[in-house]
Amino acid sequence: MTDGEKSRPTLILASASPRRLDLLAQIGIAPDMIDPADVDETPVARELPRPHAARLAKAKALAVSARHIGSLVIGADTVVACGRRILPKPADAEEARRCLIRLSGRRHRVYGGVSLVAPDGSVRNRLVQTAVIFNRLGEQEIAQYLDSGEWEGKAGGYAIQGLAAAFVRSINGSYSNVVGLPLFETAQLLKGIGYR
Repeated sequence: MTDGEKSRPTLILASASPRRLDLLAQIGIAPDMIDPADVDETPVARELPRPHAARLAKAKALAVSARHIGSLVIGADTVVACGRRILPKPADAEEARRCLIRLSGRRHRVYGGVSLVAPDGSVRNRLVQTAVIFNRLGEQEIAQYLDSGEWEGKAGGYAIQGLAAAFVRSINGSYSNVVGLPLFETAQLLKGIGYR
């Protein structure tokens, strides 16, 4: 074991998302522990998508950090927005269908909030915006996608890294942000506090 490994703080991912874990692995980061934050994700009155994503990422990181003093905690949240409207993680296929109809043929934004709580308790935040344009979706395409079940647990009712990739006409910004974690910004946050 090197000196760097001995002195390196415990890295905790405050998320149960397998996508976020896979994304971190893609850039060579393996959290020492996964401890999902139990945070109410309901938007507060008149909360817009951008501040909503930032607030939840920070709340998740702080909630988990309080349980692991002296550790390094990554909290993240992904919000899919159509205009000023925050699209849900659909509870059922009908709600997912409404999301896909709303996104069909339109441009929408995906906001990714990332918060890092350092071992000394200081907090660093980043907010990333990606613009996505969907092709116009036919009823059969929507029905087939709903049948796949891929929409379950996904903000906005779709997974860009899966079958829904066929719906995406264009993307402007971070692809990994749409999947669930903006990797460049996350890596920069970690680098900024000296994590290797």
